[in-house]
Amino acid sequence: MRDNKKLKKFGSILVASSLLAGVLAGCGNGDSSSSGGGSSSGGSSSDGDTIKIGANLELSGNVASYGSSIGLGADLAVKEINDKGGINGKKIELIKVDNKSENSESTAAALKLITQDKVVAMLAPATSGNTVATVQIANDKKIPIVTGSGTAPNITVNDDGSINEYAFRTCFIDPFQGIVAANFASNELKAKNVAIFADNASDYAKGLAKSFKETITKNGGKVVKEEAYVAKDADFRTQLTSIKGEKPDFIFIPGYYEEVGLIVKQARELGIDVPLMGADGWDSPTLVELAGAKALNNTYITNHYSAEDPDQKIQDFVKAFKAANSDKAPDAFNALGYDTIYYIADAIKRAGSTDGEAIQKALADTKDLSLVTGTFTVDKNHNPIKTATVLEFKDGKQVFNSKVNP
Repeated sequence: MRDNKKLKKFGSILVASSLLAGVLAGCGNGDSSSSGGGSSSGGSSSDGDTIKIGANLELSGNVASYGSSIGLGADLAVKEINDKGGINGKKIELIKVDNKSENSESTAAALKLITQDKVVAMLAPATSGNTVATVQIANDKKIPIVTGSGTAPNITVNDDGSINEYAFRTCFIDPFQGIVAANFASNELKAKNVAIFADNASDYAKGLAKSFKETITKNGGKVVKEEAYVAKDADFRTQLTSIKGEKPDFIFIPGYYEEVGLIVKQARELGIDVPLMGADGWDSPTLVELAGAKALNNTYITNHYSAEDPDQKIQDFVKAFKAANSDKAPDAFNALGYDTIYYIADAIKRAGSTDGEAIQKALADTKDLSLVTGTFTVDKNHNPIKTATVLEFKDGKQVFNSKVNP
C-alpha cells in the first residue's frame, strides 16, 4: 500500500528516538489504546494472563481510512480469540498507537510499542512507506512485524536480495496485482491498446505500473500512452486529455483513493468512457464520494477479498463484523486486519512461546493457513502465496467479479 516519502533509515531512527524520549518522559500511554482487557502501561509482555500485541496504525492523517479499518478488523479477531480462551490459555491485549500516517511517527510508534509496552509482535502500518520505516527496528529488536496491506516488495526483501527476517505480510505484493490486472484486461475485457496513468512519486504505483506493462505487452497488448501525476495533485485534465487523444480501450490507474477519485471524475467529464482499473489503493468509501457513483461504473480493482464472495468462511466473518459494527459490511482492510491477528496468534500458539525469535520462526514456517482473504503458505521471501479478487464498481458499490489464483 501507500509508500509515503521515504526518510533515510538513520534519520528516521534519530527523529523517532527523540520523539520516544518525550513519550517516555512525560506522555505515558496518551497515544495508545488497548482492546482485549488489561492495562497497557509497562510490565513484561508475558506477565500475568495476557499476551501483548502491538498495532502501529494510521489512525489519523492522510490515510487514516486504511489504518482505522485494519484496526477494526483486528479488534474483532482479538475478541473472538479471547472469547475462545485466548492463546495457550492467555488473553491477547492489543495495544494501538497512532502513527499519524507519517514515516517518522511510525518509527517512534514501533519503538514505543517494543521498548515501553513490551509487545511480542506487532501489526505493522497499513502503508508500505510507513512499514519500511519500522523494519530495521523489528530486525534489531527481534520482534516480528506483520503488515496487513503494505504491498511493496522491499518490506520483506531488500534491493540486494537479503531477507528482512522479522518482517512479514498477509497481503500479496504489488507485482502480483499488476499481473492480475493485465491478465484481466487482456482475457476478460479484450483490451488491446492501453494507457497507464500512475503516481510517479510512489513506489507502490510505479511497481504496479511496471508489472502491468510487462504483462500486458507479453499478452500481445500495446501501451499507447503513459502519463504521470504526483500525490496531492487535484487537476488531471491535461494528462487525461493527452491520454484520450491516443484512443486507448483501457486505462490502468495505480494509485490511492484521494487522487484516483478525482481522476475518475475528471476522466468521465472529459468523455473518457473506457474501462478504468486500479488496485487495492482504490479501496476506500471516500473514493465514491470523490468520483461519484455513476463515474465509477465500468471500473475495476484487484483486491484481497470481497464481502460478496459466497465462501462460508467469508460469510461467517461478514456476519460477525456486521454484528460488531452497526451492520457495516467489512472492506478488504477490515478483513486483512482480522487475518493478521489470526496469523500472529496461530504462530504464537505453534511456537508455544512469546519469545520473538520463536514467533518469527513460526510465522516463516506457516503452511496452508485458512484465513478470510485466502488460504496461504508463506514463501521464502515472507510473502503469502494466495488468491486475488477482482471487484467491479456498479452504482457506487463493489461487486464480486472473480478470483484469480497465483
